[in-house]
Amino acid sequence: MIPINFSGRIIPPPIRSLNAMLAFFLAFVMFCAFPAVRQLRAQAGDVPTAEFRTIAGELSSARQSGAGEDKLRMMKAFTFLDSIALSALNAPAGPNLEGANRTLAGLASHTLPVGENYRIAKLGGTPAVYAMVINFGLGGPAAVRVYAGAAGHLMFVAGIDHLVQEDFFDSDVELVAVSNSEPVFVTVSGRTDDLSTGAFTVWRLDGQRLTSLWISDLLQQSSYEAEEDGFRIAYCSQVDEDRPSQCLKMSRDLYRMVSGEWKRIESIDLPLAAPAVK
Repeated sequence: MIPINFSGRIIPPPIRSLNAMLAFFLAFVMFCAFPAVRQLRAQAGDVPTAEFRTIAGELSSARQSGAGEDKLRMMKAFTFLDSIALSALNAPAGPNLEGANRTLAGLASHTLPVGENYRIAKLGGTPAVYAMVINFGLGGPAAVRVYAGAAGHLMFVAGIDHLVQEDFFDSDVELVAVSNSEPVFVTVSGRTDDLSTGAFTVWRLDGQRLTSLWISDLLQQSSYEAEEDGFRIAYCSQVDEDRPSQCLKMSRDLYRMVSGEWKRIESIDLPLAAPAVK
């Protein structure tokens, strides 16, 4: 109600009263609108995830059909994954790998995500470096993203993918950290055929640049095992030329980082597996 004095002159309400009324009105509007805003934000948050799943499916299908890859769509997928990784790695309480990997596991675009996975691993170094391995789906492209920096300020610094390294064997990539003291890791590619034929590449982050330290041949009947500051590879070192599926000699090599170099420490012969009884 507007107060009126006895002389009939209108007296404006005090400024403080107007401010109070305005504050109350704004608070009321925000209270009413908040559920709608929250719903809109939730819907907006679902859009990138749905779009990412669509892109992942497209990339896998394009590779299987022999079609060209959409570089812009792939970079958009990388950016989305980077945002998840950096949000978890720069969390106020410290890097949350478990939470990040749980979120990444839920991104699979297929009901049965065969060949599709996204995972972050901790590498060596002080401060620690982190890497994400990306497999967009069965037969689809794969990539690695590396994050480094001061605690709470990690950022994307380097990547491995077929777009910038055409000779990168990006078939069903696995990533293994192999040093506690240095940001060194192994990418394992292939190993999806009946003979587990795969290739191994050792990488080290030098500042903000990834360097390849060693690349294996395609190794038949390969398997691997990571240990503290070391990496073992078992493989067929002598194939029967008349029967390529038969192995005449199995070997196992042990590699380690020694004085900044990737070196083979030992190589031993392994007994051949007994032929299956029919």
